[in-house]
Amino acid sequence: MLTPPPAQPRNPLHGKTLEAILTELVAHYGWDGLAQRVALRCFSSEPSIASSLKVLRKTPWAREKLESLYLFMLRDLRRAGAPRAPG
Repeated sequence: MLTPPPAQPRNPLHGKTLEAILTELVAHYGWDGLAQRVALRCFSSEPSIASSLKVLRKTPWAREKLESLYLFMLRDLRRAGAPRAPG
């Protein structure tokens, strides 16, 4: 019998799908802003959530950069006193 993984209440990435992270980043920075922060062609040339997810799932370093940017965005929003993104 498998034991459930331990809860990670302090980890903002826990339970977040890559699609949800990408969607929140696009809503916050826009595609242009995202392309400036993470150098991937899928963000600058005819960007879409679907095509970006394909690239991110095959490119571990890009996924790590995206997750780091997401954590940075959350810290930045918290410092500014803005409400935390839903989800």
